[in-house]
Amino acid sequence: MTPRECVETALRGGCTDRVPFTMYECMIPQCEAERRMRNRGLCILHRMSVIRTHQPNVKTTQHVYWENGKRMIRTVHDTPVGQVTTLSEPAGFTSWTHEKMFKRPEDYKVLLFMIQDERYEPDYDPLARMQQALGGDGLLRAGIGLEPLQALISGSMLSMQDFCVQWMENRDEILRLYSALVEQRRKVYPLVARSPAGHANYGGNVVPEVIGMETFRKYYLPHYQEAAEIFHRHGRLLGCHFDANCRLLAGAIAVSGLDYIEAFTPAPDTDMSLAQARRAWPKQALWLNFPSSVHLNPDAEVEQATVALLNEVKRPDGIIMGITEDMPEHRWRGSCQAIMDGLERHAREHPKLYGKARACGPA
Repeated sequence: MTPRECVETALRGGCTDRVPFTMYECMIPQCEAERRMRNRGLCILHRMSVIRTHQPNVKTTQHVYWENGKRMIRTVHDTPVGQVTTLSEPAGFTSWTHEKMFKRPEDYKVLLFMIQDERYEPDYDPLARMQQALGGDGLLRAGIGLEPLQALISGSMLSMQDFCVQWMENRDEILRLYSALVEQRRKVYPLVARSPAGHANYGGNVVPEVIGMETFRKYYLPHYQEAAEIFHRHGRLLGCHFDANCRLLAGAIAVSGLDYIEAFTPAPDTDMSLAQARRAWPKQALWLNFPSSVHLNPDAEVEQATVALLNEVKRPDGIIMGITEDMPEHRWRGSCQAIMDGLERHAREHPKLYGKARACGPA
């Protein structure tokens, strides 16, 4: 089986000759170590959009400048009802956001206009061409975007602090934006579900300490369930990027309709172990993020931690080991190869737990 086939098997609850290993495309450079790991079965995960979004009545411009040796980008959105801006600082594969759009109550009408002005159309060919080019070496993932409420919390509109204040003082305005986003997401679900992508993520980065259980059940859970119903109708899988503490939300996630929990980071970095996650979500695939703090340990300890992690579950079915967070530059080569050593060692030590499929190596 190819690395891609091994991941797809695990996503549907199965297992092959060992737990597959994935890494985001932006987190591993093409080099000798990368080639060596791909030859051992590493699957590179490429994330691509399958829809094209237009805002015909919004004019967006960017101004790039340098400040204290740092590259800064001021983005300006002009609409018929007003203007909002953001300020960001590129930082490797991500960026630091210094200013978000919302700065004053008058900005609500601009944000509402921008949400309602979005138009969507399918854009499937780039993903199909990329998958053909990658063959069995890589896997492509589509995305829906952030959940409606989460788009107001961790998107480009409001800072988390502003959201919390506005949620308490101007909730009607927040819910007006939320309702507009709900209607727009409903236009996106079928477009993504009909795409060539076999699976897609719907939002994530939910912070339970901010959201709380009641808000999650009311403003998140119904949208996972609605999207999942459409995805399953088209034979597609739906997941969410839950990389924070999940214990509070575990019961709701179990009935969300999601097929996989992506970026789940086990203890010691969060409040749930892998064993607890498997008990909470027995029917969902667990696509892990290897605990970031463990990368700092010597290679032998990283390998042992990988084996110990898998020993927490009775069977490796529906388990994928992944890297979804940046790693220390001086450690990723040794740590990632040690993780693969641990995955192979666990398979050797527990052969009866694994399928008899061919090794997850090159096609």
